[in-house]
Amino acid sequence: MASPTPPTGMAEISEAQQAAAPSPRRSVKRVAFAKSTKSGSGNSNSGPLYMQTSGNVVIVRRIKRKNETPTKQFTRWLVDNQTGLSFNLLALLFLTHIFFPMLRTHTTKLFTLSYYNPSTGRYNLGKDDTLFILFGVTLLTGLRASSMEYILAPFAKSRGLSKRKTITRFSEQAWMLIYYGIMFPLGFYLYQHSPCFMNMEHIWSDWPNREMDGLMKGYILMQLAFWFQQILVVNIEERRKDHWQMLSHHFITVSLILISYRYRFTRVANVILILMDVSDFFLPLAKCLKYLGHTTLCDVFFGCFMLSWFIPRHIFFSMICYSVWAQSQEIMPPGCFRGGPGGSSILVSPDDISPLTPTISAFTPFSPTTSNKLAYMLEAIFDSDGAICYTTVVKWCFLSMLLLLQTLISVWFVMIVQVAIRVVKGAGAEDSRSDDESDEVEEDEEDEEDEFVYEEAQALEEEVGVEDIDFKGWERRSGLKRPVSSTSGVSLPGHSDRKELLGRIGCEKQVD
Repeated sequence: MASPTPPTGMAEISEAQQAAAPSPRRSVKRVAFAKSTKSGSGNSNSGPLYMQTSGNVVIVRRIKRKNETPTKQFTRWLVDNQTGLSFNLLALLFLTHIFFPMLRTHTTKLFTLSYYNPSTGRYNLGKDDTLFILFGVTLLTGLRASSMEYILAPFAKSRGLSKRKTITRFSEQAWMLIYYGIMFPLGFYLYQHSPCFMNMEHIWSDWPNREMDGLMKGYILMQLAFWFQQILVVNIEERRKDHWQMLSHHFITVSLILISYRYRFTRVANVILILMDVSDFFLPLAKCLKYLGHTTLCDVFFGCFMLSWFIPRHIFFSMICYSVWAQSQEIMPPGCFRGGPGGSSILVSPDDISPLTPTISAFTPFSPTTSNKLAYMLEAIFDSDGAICYTTVVKWCFLSMLLLLQTLISVWFVMIVQVAIRVVKGAGAEDSRSDDESDEVEEDEEDEEDEFVYEEAQALEEEVGVEDIDFKGWERRSGLKRPVSSTSGVSLPGHSDRKELLGRIGCEKQVD
C-alpha cells in the first residue's frame, strides 16, 4: 500500500524565514493537498492489481456494485487477493513441513514427485500425483498474480502505457510469454532426448511402459497444473469473443493430457504439447510488441506466429492424428496389460479383468456382474496398477478428441487469416478475439462498474501567518486528546498541542 496522505493543514516553518521576519508575525507555508480521483474497473483482475501503489496514490473508498450476490463478492475477494492467498498457503505448507515432522510423510507429497522406484531410478504414477498438481496450481496462481502486479504492470507503465485495459492485457500476455519461454524449451529437450525424436513410429514403441523419468513426469504434471489454472484464468479475465471456444479448448487439453498420462502415452503427450507451445510463444510476443508500440516488429513476429501455427498445428498435428489411426495398432500390442514387478506389464484379456470396485461401478452404465466390455477403459484412470488397454474403442476415443481439438484450431486459424489480410492491407496486426477500444469506454459508463477509487495528493503551498494555524482543527483530525496535568490540575490550553505540533515540523527549539 502507498504511504498514507499527510493530514491537511500540517504547517512547515523554515528557520531562515523566522530569522528574517521583522515582526512577531512569522511567515508559514501551509501545505494543502488537492486530490485527483482515479478509478479502476474491476471486470477482470480488479482491485489493487494493475493500480500500482506508488508515491501518494491510495485507495480511498470501494464502491459497492449493484446486484452483486454474496457468492460473487466472495469470488471477487478471492480474485483480488490471489497473490496473498497463494503464497500464504505455500508458506503454511512449508512451515507445517518444518515444524511438524510427523506430518512430513503427507506434506512431502505436495511438492515432490511420488512413486519413485529406487531399483529402476524411474517414477510410476498414482493418486498422490493429484497433490502435486494442486501444489502446481497454487504456485502458478501466485507467480502469475505477483509477477503481473509487481513486475509486468510497472514495466508497462514505465514504457508509457496508461490505460487500465492495455496494462492488463500486456501483463497477461507477458506472463504467457514467460511461461511458454520456459516450458517449450523444456518440452523440446525431452523430445530431443527421447527415442521418438524425428521418428514418428517410435512414439508408440515400448508401450506399455508404466514408469517414466522424473523430468518427464514433472513436465507432464506441471502442464496439467497450468491448464487447470488456465480454466480458472479464462473465467477471471475479461471475457473475449471466443470465451466458450477457449473454455472448450482448455477442457479438451486437460482431458487429453490426463488420459495420455494415465494410459502411459507420455511420448505422444510430449510431442503434441511442444507442437502447441511453439505458436503460443510467438503470439504473446507479437501482442506485447503491439502494446509497446513496436508495430513493425509486431507484424514480423505475427508472421512468425502464423508459420509456427500452421506448420506444427495443421501439418505435424495432422500427421499424429493419421499415426493414431493407421500406425498405432500396428506397432502397439493390442490387448490389456496389468502392472507387474519392477514396472513391467502382464498381458491379460479384457474379459478376464475383474469387475471394477463398487464405488466406480456405481457411476458406470454396466453391471459389475457382467463382462466388462467397455468398463475396462476406466480402470487405468482410477487404478494406478489397473489394466491398461489399447483396443479399437480406445483408439477412436483418442482420435475423436484429437480431431475435435483440430476443429477448434481450424476455427482460430480462420481468425488468424483475417488478421493477416488486414496486415497486408496495411491496417496492422490486431487480435480479432480482443475487444475494441470502444468497449472499454462503454464499460466505464456502466452503472457502478468502477469498484476502486484512488486519490493522489498534490501539494499546494500558501503563505499564512502563525496565528492562522488552527491547532484545534489539527487536534480534531489527528484524534490527539489534550493531556491533563495530574499535579496541579491546571491545563494550559493549546500549549502542549502547540509544542507537539511544532516539534513535529522541526520548530521545538523556537517554541517553549
